[in-house]
Amino acid sequence: MGNSTAATLQPPEPARAFNTSFHKRRIRALLYLGVILCDCAAIRSGFAVGGSLRAARWLAPMGLQIAWILLPIHIFIALRNGAVSREALQRPSESLRRAMSALILATSVVTLVMFFQYLGLLVSRVAFGVSILCSLGFICLFRLFFHICFVSPVKGGLVGELLIVDGVPSRPGAYHVFDAGAVGFVPDLNDPEALSRLAVLVEPFDRVVVSCLPERRHAWALLLKAYDLTGEIQLDQGSPLGAIGISRYHGSDTAVVAVGAMSLSNRVMKRAMDLLLAGATTIALSPLLLLVALAIKLDSRGPVFFSQVRMGRGNKPFKILKFRSMRVEATDADGRKSATPDDERVTRVGRILRMTSMDELPQIFNVLRGDMSIVGPRPHALGSLAGDKLFWEVSQKYWLRHTLKPGITGLAQVRGYRGATHEQSDLENRLQSDLEYIEGWRLWRDVTIIFNTLRVIVHPKAY
Repeated sequence: MGNSTAATLQPPEPARAFNTSFHKRRIRALLYLGVILCDCAAIRSGFAVGGSLRAARWLAPMGLQIAWILLPIHIFIALRNGAVSREALQRPSESLRRAMSALILATSVVTLVMFFQYLGLLVSRVAFGVSILCSLGFICLFRLFFHICFVSPVKGGLVGELLIVDGVPSRPGAYHVFDAGAVGFVPDLNDPEALSRLAVLVEPFDRVVVSCLPERRHAWALLLKAYDLTGEIQLDQGSPLGAIGISRYHGSDTAVVAVGAMSLSNRVMKRAMDLLLAGATTIALSPLLLLVALAIKLDSRGPVFFSQVRMGRGNKPFKILKFRSMRVEATDADGRKSATPDDERVTRVGRILRMTSMDELPQIFNVLRGDMSIVGPRPHALGSLAGDKLFWEVSQKYWLRHTLKPGITGLAQVRGYRGATHEQSDLENRLQSDLEYIEGWRLWRDVTIIFNTLRVIVHPKAY
């Protein structure tokens, strides 16, 4: 394959083989920080010029300089409107347009606040106007300079790309190539172990292009939708089902079938809320956690916590934590048998924990560790059955729910879809809610789900 990098599906070799792609994300993170610092320097420089026209007090009503008020507002808006994003780094014109829009909007907010606080008479209009105009000019100058000096020289661009070939020759020009046929990998949506190994392979990359035989395109397209990346299927001609756009890869058309579930700013906000709530909950409920742990130890022999392998974001397995509510010798590691009313496996303390959902509390540690989120699709045990079928055998769309981190609670739970899945419809209702949540994610919706969860902590299906 020339200069291409080969890989197998056995972890952790893929991560080591493609560790250069992790550098792309680290480089982008540093560049994001650099862009923010450029904007800060531009605004401070602009106000330094404006302040030179009048005494310093004319730009500092109540002793606080306007620049220090403007800066955090500008940065917040810049994160929200994409002025600090991969697209902005790759396209200087877009970077300037979004950054200038952010500053103009931030200026409008500050001006409005000054008007309602009757601070306008304490501010020099000339100095303030010159400061803003100079800030806009410096933002353009600093961002262009930053792009020329730091963004353009990045070798291989800002995006980590992987080409997966399946039954066809690899295309020239690709640097990272994985030959699925050479190791006998088949895009089988009924094999969770293979999907989790593939997750390790694709995790370092931002863009994954699959070149395969026509009869396997649908399976690969559905598979790529389960990962938080831009997934594309290379085309010869025509437009396959499920495509959301057309792109190019080394002179060949591709069908874009996935673009990731959330933008950078949304991921930052969601993670910040997770850390804030999980941290506060851990501190506030620490006495309760200790009392529950003591009760479990006094009630039955065995560990306080029960851990079980579940599927996480991007079909990567992780160990979920719960308070142990069953006798150790009767624990179901695969989750094939759902709990039932008067289940003999459940301990006396465990029955109380399950009725009040307190057995789920240790999952706040999963949130702090980054495996889970406060709100998201609930993670399922690999052996869980809907009727007599495994969950992914009911619908291949099941894997799409793993685009986001799993949650302690979710839209399906507040709608009452919880407990045992005796029928296939029990899973289908949950899956529909999960996919609806992913497609329409909003931070405010997470807040709403959290408050609604408080109403269904004690639930007739919690046993």
